[in-house]
Amino acid sequence: MNASARLAALVLALVSAPVLADPAVLLSPSLGRPGSVTLQGRVLADTPHGSSALTRNLRSLAARNWVGAKVEVSFEGVTATVTSAEDGNFQVTLQPPEGRSFAPGRSSAQARVTGASATAFVEILADAAPFLVVSDFDDTLAISEVTKPTKLAANALLRDEDTQKAVPGMPGFYGCLGADEKTPPGFALVSGSPVQFIPRVGAFLERHRFPAGFGLFLRDFGPGTLSTYKQPLIRSLLHRFPHPVVLVGDSGEKDPEVYAQIREEFPGRVRAIYIRDAGNSANASRFQDMVLFKDASTAALHATQAGLARRECVTAAFPEAAPRVEEAP
Repeated sequence: MNASARLAALVLALVSAPVLADPAVLLSPSLGRPGSVTLQGRVLADTPHGSSALTRNLRSLAARNWVGAKVEVSFEGVTATVTSAEDGNFQVTLQPPEGRSFAPGRSSAQARVTGASATAFVEILADAAPFLVVSDFDDTLAISEVTKPTKLAANALLRDEDTQKAVPGMPGFYGCLGADEKTPPGFALVSGSPVQFIPRVGAFLERHRFPAGFGLFLRDFGPGTLSTYKQPLIRSLLHRFPHPVVLVGDSGEKDPEVYAQIREEFPGRVRAIYIRDAGNSANASRFQDMVLFKDASTAALHATQAGLARRECVTAAFPEAAPRVEEAP
């Protein structure tokens, strides 16, 4: 048996091995406004498990969806019941009681089905928030090596929230965004990572000390979602949140083209576009009126000059770049 056949046999054995009979609920951390919050997630018929990152990742991707589950979703005393769709997904928009509003800041939402429940954080973005950061994940925040298929597979399947590496400097860059520490921006992560990786991505952000309060908007895994999945999600966010927007991605795939399209569709809304150089960057026309950077300190310095980041924070987070920050007008 050749190496490919052995690998295929191993994968088949891992995903077809018995799993725990208990169901599981995946509830995405979300962003909301004082007047409404939209919660979404997926119900799995079986709880994925495994003794290694490989088995956990494969079984998460292969887990059966629970179609027709009655899901009770609640936030800040407001409750609704929805039914999971054919892909196990559910979504519901909750509004506060008449005459009241959800308080800005971080709170918890819950989702329950028979035999399982989940809790996720919800960040209610104040109307006074300076802007919304819409961010990619792979090769923007986490080293995934998307342009190298073998390494991409290894990072996706053999690593987890504890072993996948963060892009150097990006937690510091994100932590310094916002001119006033008391009124931070909102963060929405729109990623091609599959929705089954909600727990993994959330734990990764926490482990590497990215700002709290990220809303996660991951891809519904399948061949029909390999392209054009980001534009509808970003459009929806820009319709729901009237704030100015900062877009952050990488050059490895289509982030520059997607963000240029969004900038054209929403004139005047996009304050800046930051693109990490992760390859495929020889064509300068892809990055027109964008900040292409190899080191996060370059993006942080530009954000400081543009009034999008706090100078003292950037100086502390990137001491090697401190002279350039202090010289900025």
